[in-house]
Formats: sequence, structure tokens, C-alpha cells
Amino acid sequence: MQVASPRKKRPRLEIIPFIDVMFFLLATFMMVSLAMIKNEGQSVELPYAKSSSAVERKEKETTVTITDKGDIYFNKDQVSLDALPSKIAELKNGDPDPRVFLNGDCKASFEKVTAVLDVIRKNGVTKIAIQTTKEPKTK
Repeated sequence: MQVASPRKKRPRLEIIPFIDVMFFLLATFMMVSLAMIKNEGQSVELPYAKSSSAVERKEKETTVTITDKGDIYFNKDQVSLDALPSKIAELKNGDPDPRVFLNGDCKASFEKVTAVLDVIRKNGVTKIAIQTTKEPKTK
């Protein structure tokens, strides 16, 4: 008498857990890459403007930031209003037609922002972008 041997089951390749892992890795790499984007200047709460539009940034851009306390930063370096013209002159030596991004905290004094804008324009910079955000910050 012959006994039938049990049929060998072929292992199944479960693809659902594989897809879950791939989505997790994709999300992780996206978050890490967004965190690695270079942010020039100080972090401030930008004012809200419905008409905001995205501007393509070049590799080496200059950011002038005015904080809510009135401090002025040229990229990451804190400067006074009197020292700003010399920084702009250095910038113009490297690039005769530079573009400057002006970040003003939404709580910054309007007088301070216009004073900085005036200094930038008096020193020959004509390409100035005032940075805003399209969506108001929820509190």
C-alpha cells in the first residue's frame, strides 16, 4: 500500500508588507530631504499675503532678515543698520546685479523694515524680493 506524500506548499511572497515598508521609506526620505534644505537667514514668522507667489531661488542668494525685536541679519550674521552698506558693497563685488530676499517678521517694526529696504536700494540693489507666506499661521 502506497501512502500519498503530503503536497509541498510553495511559499507565497506577501507583497503588502513590502509595499508598506517602501511607503515608509519614501516618506522618511522625503522628510529628511526637506529638513536638509538650506535656509539662509534667521527663522522668522513671515507676514501673510494672499497675493504671494513662489520665486525660484538660485544657489547663492542673499537674505536680509529683520526679527520681531528689530535685529538685522545679513544671511546668518547679525549686523547693525550702519554696517549693512558695507555688507552690500561686498555682495556687489562678487555679483554686480545681486538679488536680495528681505524677510521681515510680521511683528517687526514697519519703520525698521522700510529703513533696511531703503539702505539696500540706496546701495544699488534693484532686485529685492519681500518674503511672505500665502497662508496665515494658525495659533
